[in-house]
Amino acid sequence: MKKFVSNMKKKIAHITNCAIVGIQSLVAKVQFFRKRSRTVLSSNHAEGYIDTAVKILIAVVLGALLLAGLYALLESTVLPTLTQRIKEMFNYAG
Repeated sequence: MKKFVSNMKKKIAHITNCAIVGIQSLVAKVQFFRKRSRTVLSSNHAEGYIDTAVKILIAVVLGALLLAGLYALLESTVLPTLTQRIKEMFNYAG
């Protein structure tokens, strides 16, 4: 009976030791991934690509708006008088 109790104590000690080691390694992994995710989220390593894309999109949109505004201005104000002046220039009857 003493041997049985001794073996059971050894097995229980081994199981608890394995559980403690497993929990410690799990805690270490969680801390590692927490630190890693914090550094990845706070890092600005590839931020230039996004900034460049946004700048290009803004430039394209502003350019299109500027061209549309200039075309609207030229179409309503300048082009009718320009065509009238050209017709008057070539319409000389002598």
